[in-house]
Amino acid sequence: MDTSIEFQAIPRAAAGRSAGGRPAQQDDLVCFHDADEGTHLLVLADGLGGDGAGELASEGVIHVARQLWEQRLWKEQPGSLFLESLCQQAHAELHRRRVGLASGEPHSTVVAMLVRGGQVFWVHVGDSRLYRFQRGRLIGRTEDHSVAQLKRQRGELTESELASDPDQHKLLRALGGPDAPVVEHGCAMLRADQAFVLCSDGVWEQLTTQELGRLSRRRDQHLALQEALTSAVQRGGMHGDNVALIFARPGPDGWARRWRDNFLAAVRRAVVIRRPTSEQAAAMRNEV
Repeated sequence: MDTSIEFQAIPRAAAGRSAGGRPAQQDDLVCFHDADEGTHLLVLADGLGGDGAGELASEGVIHVARQLWEQRLWKEQPGSLFLESLCQQAHAELHRRRVGLASGEPHSTVVAMLVRGGQVFWVHVGDSRLYRFQRGRLIGRTEDHSVAQLKRQRGELTESELASDPDQHKLLRALGGPDAPVVEHGCAMLRADQAFVLCSDGVWEQLTTQELGRLSRRRDQHLALQEALTSAVQRGGMHGDNVALIFARPGPDGWARRWRDNFLAAVRRAVVIRRPTSEQAAAMRNEV
């Protein structure tokens, strides 16, 4: 079992992955940040397909994300359109990577988030997830494109039973299939004290929503990430899945905003120039 963790970090986000109990690492991720534009792009992919195709697939998704970021298409396109383009171009890339393979078919999930202009846009295909927390309280998560999630919607499973259901790994959507993927979109205004979690199924099958919410609030995101991934690998054991995880808090912290507002209010009070009364004005003229 491989317990080593590969880390990435950018301002206000931290990411990591571990092979866990698998011989190959089929999870991949990348984080980008443009300070001048105040923009973040976070992308996570979980490959599948057998005979090394899964590793090839997830790497292909990240390759396309890196290309589009470097081309700065996120500046020219609306957020939802940019993320849709990322998914469709990644799908096409997986088809190109299939050529010449003796066996195996590269498929991948994807979950991606773009933060720009005070808004958050996200997409997902498959069972890699995005969670949104407000001060540690869950306010939303993506719904998996899996048979198990379909059973949950029908009332056949509880939320806590999803991770252990035998149909959990049967996906209804993925990149790299015969047809263009149907991409699920979401968007919201960026608020203070919000945290976002992007993860592969190897993480959310082992960690509860409450645990992810608690860890997402940690001021030291690197240590929070290390604790989360270590726990996921240990709980998965010798035959556990790959794990990949991103913690992000791209908005202002509530305490920082309140301190700033109080400070600015104090400054405004200190520099207020009071208009003299009529008697004071007359006295000033007489002195002159």
